[in-house]
Amino acid sequence: MPTRVVLLVTSPRLPAGLLTAAAWDLVRENPVFAAVESEQVAAVRTAGVEVSIGGVDALLAAARERGTAVWLAGPAGDQELARTLGMRIAREPGLAELELMYGSWDPPGARLLDAVSAMDRLLSPGGDPWKRQQTHATLAQFMLEEAYEAYDAIEAGDLAALREELGDVLLQVVLHARLAEELPDGERWTVDDVAGDLVDKLVRRNPHVFSGVTVSGIDEITLNWDRIKQAEKSRGSTMDGIAMAQPALALAAKMLERVERAGLDVPVPAQPSTMESEAELGAVLLAIVAEARSRGLDSEAALRRAALAYADSVRAAET
Repeated sequence: MPTRVVLLVTSPRLPAGLLTAAAWDLVRENPVFAAVESEQVAAVRTAGVEVSIGGVDALLAAARERGTAVWLAGPAGDQELARTLGMRIAREPGLAELELMYGSWDPPGARLLDAVSAMDRLLSPGGDPWKRQQTHATLAQFMLEEAYEAYDAIEAGDLAALREELGDVLLQVVLHARLAEELPDGERWTVDDVAGDLVDKLVRRNPHVFSGVTVSGIDEITLNWDRIKQAEKSRGSTMDGIAMAQPALALAAKMLERVERAGLDVPVPAQPSTMESEAELGAVLLAIVAEARSRGLDSEAALRRAALAYADSVRAAET
């Protein structure tokens, strides 16, 4: 039977001691080594497994004596030890076989925990002075800017840029959540509260997925979403809950959409014969947005594309 060394790697983002059944069988049946004391080492010892602190020589000696020895990798994976061991095995044929086993894996979304941890470090004493001075109000403009930059990436079809810009949006989310941890008792909330509220909302508003509700199609899904949302918010008007800070064209389109979905008959102002005041200009623009919606056109996107095309013409004229 060949001498075997198993490098047992675990996820640093999962609770210590949370290992697969195969990993537990491995450490219970063979000598186990680690470079330093760690939470994982402590958890394995608590389960009745002896773990020795040692180096490559002790590990290889135990493997030769017992046939198999296990190296319980630290949170960073002990890459230096793995390289040293690999070079020894490569220089000395027949010394041992090196095997890699994953005792646990990062679940989907595990790197979000790293983002939260990094932000906590930045806003803790000794962290980034600029971030520690910010408030929700001072950061508001950056939330908008990052959202617009993500929108630009989508419009450009640049998925690599979108990945980066979504990271910047996420930065704003974890930053605001970390700042909220400093609020007084009774007002304080955390990123877990944000995520928990989101999950609860997704479950409530998608009963066709989570509760077995039968729907006939997309239209019924949308109607269910609106009905559940209205019950949650207890709003007195279809206009409640619209983001009034959004660009005027988008705001007008959202209002018209709400009116249409509510089945209300509220005509838009008639186009005036002149445009000598902001009120007359506004009425014309609102009428144009309403007409565009009736034809399935996006006024915001149309104006944006026209403005970008005009910018190209300006650059061409300049050169």
